Amino acid sequence: MTVRLGINPLTWTNDDLPSLGSDTPLETCLAEGREAGFAGFELGQKFPRTPQALNQVLNDHDLALVSGWYSSRLLERSVEEELAAVESHLQLLKQCGARVMVFCEVSRCVHGDQMRPVSQRPHLQKADWPRLIDGLNQVGAHLREHGIQLVYHHHLGTVIESQADIEQLMDNTSDAVGLLLDFGHLVVARGDPLAIVRRYGPRIHHIHCKDVRLDVLKEIRNRDKSFLDGVLDGLFAVTGDGDIDFAPALSHMKDQGYEGWLVVEAEQDPCIAHPMTHARRGYQGLKAVAEQAGFQITE
Repeated sequence: MTVRLGINPLTWTNDDLPSLGSDTPLETCLAEGREAGFAGFELGQKFPRTPQALNQVLNDHDLALVSGWYSSRLLERSVEEELAAVESHLQLLKQCGARVMVFCEVSRCVHGDQMRPVSQRPHLQKADWPRLIDGLNQVGAHLREHGIQLVYHHHLGTVIESQADIEQLMDNTSDAVGLLLDFGHLVVARGDPLAIVRRYGPRIHHIHCKDVRLDVLKEIRNRDKSFLDGVLDGLFAVTGDGDIDFAPALSHMKDQGYEGWLVVEAEQDPCIAHPMTHARRGYQGLKAVAEQAGFQITE
């Protein structure tokens, strides 16, 4: 089984906390990411949003487009409105060679509010589930018609955060709704990555190897802090720089036949965690855990 190694620009510049890396040009992110060894990037707010311009800037650095985050509001607007809202993003990913769309329902979310602790994250009521599931099935089917796989991103501070949330979502949606396995978000939410891959491996089409520093996590929980305070305190780390054991779940994914991207995604303060240093560290860490799991790495 072959995988490609990618990175998210959060190592250099943060969309949720624009003060982090606000002066860092996109060119710096791309040049340093390629120098570190990565074959592709996920999107961030500094990237061009037209296919021609995006393809040009990526080609200039010999990089592929991995995917791009989409903020869904299926609990607040109709499926028709969501399909209209997602169209430009869909066309951008499609025309720039990506095969998956990182999809997250952000209605009522708290992860972007530094004053709201993660413990105050929203929970779906019984009546919310059918609406979200039906909407995801329809959007997923629409994306699939265009050759793009929806991969749902369970995320701290949102309506789908816990392992129980993931299980209910996956057990009630069609296979047009894939899953993005994010190690860091799942571990912080007290979930078990190995249990998730054993149960849903064939529907996992994208993987974020976000690492977590468990000593910082303990402090975040004890002080009931927000997601963004966790970022500033150093909760997240590049692959191999934290305490998560990636090998069991990744080995299972290899045995399941996973082929796609493994992505370094680590929100850190670039003034503290020097981006180029951590990009190199993340590449070496990700390469090591991928090879340990038995994957072959391709460009």
